[in-house]
Amino acid sequence: MATDLVERENAAHETALRRDYEALGEKLDRRGIAIDAIRDRVAAFGVAVPSWGVGTGGTRFARFPGPGEPRDIFDKIEDCAVIQQLTRATPTISLHIPWDKAEPGRLKEAASRFGLGFDAMNSNTFQDHPGQAHSYKYGSLSHTDAATRAQAVEHNLECIEIGKAVGSKALTVWIGDGSNFPGQSDFARAFERYLSSMKEVYAALPDDWRLFTEHKMYEPAFYSTVVQDWGTNYMIAQELGPKAFCLVDLGHHAPNVNIEMIVSRLIQFGKLGGFHFNDSKYGDDDLDAGSIDPYRLFLVFNELVEAEKCGAPGFDPAHMLDQSHNVTDPIESLMVSAIEVTRAFAQALLVDRKALAACQEENDALMASETLKAAFRTDVGPILAMARLKSGGAVDPVGAYRASGYRAKAAAERPAIIGTGGGIV
Repeated sequence: MATDLVERENAAHETALRRDYEALGEKLDRRGIAIDAIRDRVAAFGVAVPSWGVGTGGTRFARFPGPGEPRDIFDKIEDCAVIQQLTRATPTISLHIPWDKAEPGRLKEAASRFGLGFDAMNSNTFQDHPGQAHSYKYGSLSHTDAATRAQAVEHNLECIEIGKAVGSKALTVWIGDGSNFPGQSDFARAFERYLSSMKEVYAALPDDWRLFTEHKMYEPAFYSTVVQDWGTNYMIAQELGPKAFCLVDLGHHAPNVNIEMIVSRLIQFGKLGGFHFNDSKYGDDDLDAGSIDPYRLFLVFNELVEAEKCGAPGFDPAHMLDQSHNVTDPIESLMVSAIEVTRAFAQALLVDRKALAACQEENDALMASETLKAAFRTDVGPILAMARLKSGGAVDPVGAYRASGYRAKAAAERPAIIGTGGGIV
């Protein structure tokens, strides 16, 4: 996207932004908060973009492709570059293998042209791929058949090798293994097989890598799932070793589950690996981050900021978006989500932690809640926009994107994709 277009768009907003920023700075100063310090923390914050996120998602029933969808990983990198150019909050891409399989040198060169790096690698043993010898219909890493398990292990080892070549430092493993009928699977034996397979994957990790295991209560298995909740995920991380951590996807929990407390528990015992940020109304909806429950997103970041402040041992969570865009332009949704995640971080930085601790010690439930709400209710929009402006991004990322006509240009260059009959992505 042309830099001069971004500059023109910013010029139309800059005067008003500076006034809003100064006004907010005065308010924060009365609370003993230096606005520039918050701005600088925000500017340094980053969340990874999933390569698959720049394409249109779908449901079990249908998928409705949008114009200008990426044809391959190199188109995806170009789309991710636009998100980073405008938001300055998404400096890395998370690859999914085999969807994004390509010669590592080409991947690195394509990303480096846009100043992008690669975050965690993601393996895929939840669906069958052309040419594979054994099907994952009845499981992968926990399959009853040893050859199928070996195939799944080998795929994860390949992901590590590709990751090493492109500069990644982590592997995320999520499996769809489970059962749909009572009696279909022996719970204990399936878990034993999974742990045995994962120990082979763990043994291949480079010394400076981390392994993230991801839990999900259901889908595609609807009666039982091998890695169904954070407790099982914690047991896996403990069993595997010090390089194994738990990844928390905000959509992978039952409705009304206290996710921020799960985050606290994992931090407390040194096993929080990171996040897949999205939002949900009913289940694993993969909606845009902060679109349904922005307060919960803030409460998660409240725990993260508190852990950083307290110097929790080994605390270094990875941040990544993971969402499905069925009715919106994926680039716009990812930009908005990156901004919302950054907003929650900025709000959490405003919490008066001394006052909050005092309320907790005095069992003052009302004022403890109000202390958190005071930070959450603060409109940190001027801080986010100023951080983007100073970093060369767009004051109004969606507005600049639409003014650029990028989607229409992409549609003219990329062949239209025919809709498919189903398939969750």
